[in-house]
This record gives sequence, structure tokens and C-alpha cells, in this order.
Amino acid sequence: MSSRHLRVGYIAGIPISLDYSWFLVFFLLTWSLGASYFPQQFPGWAGWQYWIIGSVATILLFVSVLLHELGHATAARHYHIPVREITLFIFGGVAQIQQEPKNAWSEFWIAIAGPIVSLALGVMFYGISAVLSSISQLYAIFNYLGYVNLALFAFNLIPGFPLDGGRVLRAILWGISNDTSHATIVAANVGRFIAYAFIALGLIMMLRGNFFNGIWLAFIGWFLESAAVAQVQQQKLRDLLKRYQVAQAMNPHLALLPSDIPLDILVHEYLLGSGKRAYVVHREGNPIGIVTIHQIKHVPKEAWPSITAGEVMIPLEKARTISPHDDLWTALAAMDREGVNQLLVVEGRRVVGMLSREDLVSFLQTIQELGA
Repeated sequence: MSSRHLRVGYIAGIPISLDYSWFLVFFLLTWSLGASYFPQQFPGWAGWQYWIIGSVATILLFVSVLLHELGHATAARHYHIPVREITLFIFGGVAQIQQEPKNAWSEFWIAIAGPIVSLALGVMFYGISAVLSSISQLYAIFNYLGYVNLALFAFNLIPGFPLDGGRVLRAILWGISNDTSHATIVAANVGRFIAYAFIALGLIMMLRGNFFNGIWLAFIGWFLESAAVAQVQQQKLRDLLKRYQVAQAMNPHLALLPSDIPLDILVHEYLLGSGKRAYVVHREGNPIGIVTIHQIKHVPKEAWPSITAGEVMIPLEKARTISPHDDLWTALAAMDREGVNQLLVVEGRRVVGMLSREDLVSFLQTIQELGA
């Protein structure tokens, strides 16, 4: 879990987190609804009622956003793609899937699932508000939720990456051209155009006196433009790394340690000052596992002299490995998916090297310097 996220629970085994920016938008939205929107739409209530109704509506709005993201997550799981986490933040939410969809069809349905949920929620909430029209407070909440969910449906289908509509556009272009890279870059550039339009419209609104809505729209445009640029850069990085194999970037000189070395010696004589974060543990010259800083930091410091590397290592059969013939993008995706900083490179049953994130960075720097 990121230090900027607060884990609040699990749904169907999927971790649910709140980014700390969520608390800011929760306060601002509650204030906006309780002090402005509901008093204008429904005059005559007691002052405290506006704040309670505003708070309830805000909570249910974020429940709606969560259900939207669960729609994406459910579709991803249907296509056997693991979901790392769902995070609610200042712009809504995001379902973090651990790998790219394997084809355009799965990309399409994963992208469209969220807006379909928002559409269904909008229709449902409008229906509930019609049934409860005689109770003004309940009507106000569900009518607002109906409007907002239909707005989320429409907004997310804007065909600009990384919005859901942009992913739908990418899926369609991918299906037509059978070229993921081209489809991603086109969809991202459409997203940048839409982002600039949002920024321009926001500035116009600010100049006409609608400052709050204008700056919010411009801020959304800036966020979308930044996300689209990041997606283009990621796609270019992916295209580059897929051209090279793990064997070209890995370190073939294994950092070996005997299995019986105490952790205090490992830390002070090997890790500190070496720049290495992981060592291969051997017994009589045969690699049997890997020990990293991650395993060591979970052992109390006072126990380091009496605990050996062999006792805390990850056994070779459980270690994260990759073939020297896999491409570097596959290796980077595996590190990200598994949450590790290095992979053992194994050919057959033989350990032939280690690939770390630092090795990848160094390799990319060399490519850049050589203009290769």
C-alpha cells in the first residue's frame, strides 16, 4: 500500500483504499451540496438538514464511483486479469489491473463495464426518486444521485484516453489495425485534444465570473493531459523494451552468499556500501535461494547475529524468475505485478543471472547515450 493511500477494506478479495486527496474532495463536495446546491433546489428546510443530506449524498456518490470501478474490476477478472487495488481519489476512482488486456475484445468490455454500471445506477436512482417524490429529503438525495451517475456515464464515454471512452476508442482502433501501439497513441492524442478543450473552456468560464467551476474544469483538463502524455511515454517505453531481451540487460555475475552467513555480517559487510539490494544464497556452490532487503527488514535487529541468510531467504523454487529470452517489457511488467525489484534469470534449471530495476535503468541510459 502506498504511503498516500489508506486501506479501508476488501470487496471480493480486492483491496479498497482512499487516497488522502479523497478527504479534501469529500469536504468540498459536502460543503458545496449543503451550503449551495440543496438550499437552492429545495428551500425551506432546517439548516442542519442541508448538511446531513449533503453528507449522505456525498457518501452515496462515492459508493457509486466504487461500484463503477468494481464494474471494471469484475470484467477484468472475467478475462483472468488480476486486480491489484481500487483507489478512490480526488478525481473519482481507479481500478488498478495488473496486466494489459490480451486482445481488443477484452479491452473493450473492461473499459465499457464501468460506464454501464453508472448508467444502470443513474436509471435506478431516478426511479427511486420518482417513487419517493412525496418525501422531499429522500427525493433530493436520489434525484441528485441519478443525475450525477448519468453525468459520470456521459463524461467517461468522452473518447479521450485515459477516460473509459478513450479506452473504448483504443479497443476499436486496436481491433481494426491489430496494432496496440498505434491505437494507444491515437487515442492518447485525442485525449490530449479534449484535455486542451477542457482547459480552454475552464479559462473562459473563469473570465466570465464562474471561477470555481472554471478552475475545476481546467484542473480536470490538466490532469487528463498529463495522464495522456504519461500513457504515450509508457507505450513508447513498452515498444522500446520489447525490442530487447533480458539477456542483454541482466547482470550475469551473480552476487553469491553462503547460506550460513549471519544477517548482521550480510548487512554491514555486503549490503551497506555495495549498492546491491539482493544476493543469491548458495550451498556448496549451488544456488538455493535469494535474500533481499525486504526479507531482512522483517527480522528484529537484535536477532541479526543469530539468524542466517539461509533462514530468511526465498527458496529458489518460490523465487520470481524469468527467462533470458523474454523481452524486457515482460520483465518490467513481472516486477510490477509481483511487487519485486529484481528477478532471477533462469534457463532450464540453471540460474544464469539477475535482472533488477537498476539494471533496466542503466540499460536504457546506455541506449539513449548511444542513440541505439
